[in-house]
Amino acid sequence: MHLNAFLMGVGHHEAAWRLPWSRPRDVLDVGHFQNLARIAERGRLDSVFFADRLAVGDAARHNVTNALDPVLLLSAIATATEHIGLISTASTGFSEPYTLARQFATLDHLSAGRAGWNIVTSGGEAEARNFGRDAADEHDRRYARAAEFLDVVTGLWDSWDDAAFVADKASGTFADTDLLRALDHRGEFFGVGGPLSVPRGPQGHPLLVQAGSSPAGREFAARHAEAVFTAHQTLDDAQDFYQDLKNRVAEHGRDPEHTKVLPGIVPVLGATEAEARDLERRLDDLLVTDHGVAQVSGMLGLDLSDHPLDRPLPALPPIQQINGNKSRYDLVARMAERENLTLREILARLGGGRGHRVVTGTPEQVADTLEVWFTEYAADGFNIMAPHLPRGLEDFVDHVVPELRTRGLFRTDYSATTLRGHYGLPRPAACGSRLGVAGAAADRVPATS
Repeated sequence: MHLNAFLMGVGHHEAAWRLPWSRPRDVLDVGHFQNLARIAERGRLDSVFFADRLAVGDAARHNVTNALDPVLLLSAIATATEHIGLISTASTGFSEPYTLARQFATLDHLSAGRAGWNIVTSGGEAEARNFGRDAADEHDRRYARAAEFLDVVTGLWDSWDDAAFVADKASGTFADTDLLRALDHRGEFFGVGGPLSVPRGPQGHPLLVQAGSSPAGREFAARHAEAVFTAHQTLDDAQDFYQDLKNRVAEHGRDPEHTKVLPGIVPVLGATEAEARDLERRLDDLLVTDHGVAQVSGMLGLDLSDHPLDRPLPALPPIQQINGNKSRYDLVARMAERENLTLREILARLGGGRGHRVVTGTPEQVADTLEVWFTEYAADGFNIMAPHLPRGLEDFVDHVVPELRTRGLFRTDYSATTLRGHYGLPRPAACGSRLGVAGAAADRVPATS
């Protein structure tokens, strides 16, 4: 199986920063994140991953999240590691294709082929206001923009042939301009000339990751994604998603084995189950109710600030009215209905992983869950979301990973040097065989340019 360490501040649990041994100011310390990446690398995990959000909102009053720019942070982590993959979220909604293509091509060179891009569309109203807009685009329009954005980015990555950077001192030729191509893209959302200023990276393209599970998100993933981060509460739901996505990938003429499905798992570990349950209760007792209610209200598109904590949710708006994260809305709504949860119970369930499955128990019990989901075709691996950091990640690497190895489910050492290699993925062909990748003319760059 594949294992990715999803790193967030000092832990994924909303109250992790309030634990006695937690160091909240580590969210601004590059050494903290370099240490986490080295721990993951010691466990021979495939990659580390950072989410990102382009607004603070009211969350800053009660929680400490990722404060630093993740692409810049991964550049620093690259210098402190040798093998671990480096995946960052970056939005197609509030960026430009050229800028983003250049950032990730640079990270791929700096890390010798370990870069990955988690593609998000950004539907938050607060994010839109930070970029001079009154509101975020409608859900499906965001995905249409993302599709064109990705076409342009991959076209820019392919604008240098692998052999274009010659650095021939004798002739004075730095780059063979016959092997560079302009993009000259003119589309609905973007106009980009190209070529990119950065030669083609070690991986050709950084790994392409996607995290949306709505119908539009699944279609986007089926066309483009090489790893999909997803959230499921039950084995049945995870199996349905896995099969649906693999079928969609095949329908688009792609190899389903080249799209890895990685559900999020929050492992709350203890030497005994009782010890793990005690840690879980300790974390849940530290949750700030008002903060949790505000988060759930945002997920569900419904103001729950005056709703009694010990009553089930009121009638929810139809999913068609949700312009934010539709897949997370669907997950929370179905979980609440299926288990008849009160608002207080929902806060506890979401406090640990914001909708991702929380697995509480001994290393053997956590390994049992991972093994079942992996062998029963619900996952190709997992996005490991340690509830508190660094200790939670250390516990997983030192106790769960050896158990998985004993069962023959995880590698004992790296066998590849690039992130694509870790995931068993091929290197995309060079630009000579990908003309018109961005849906536009791909003319040669004149030698005088």
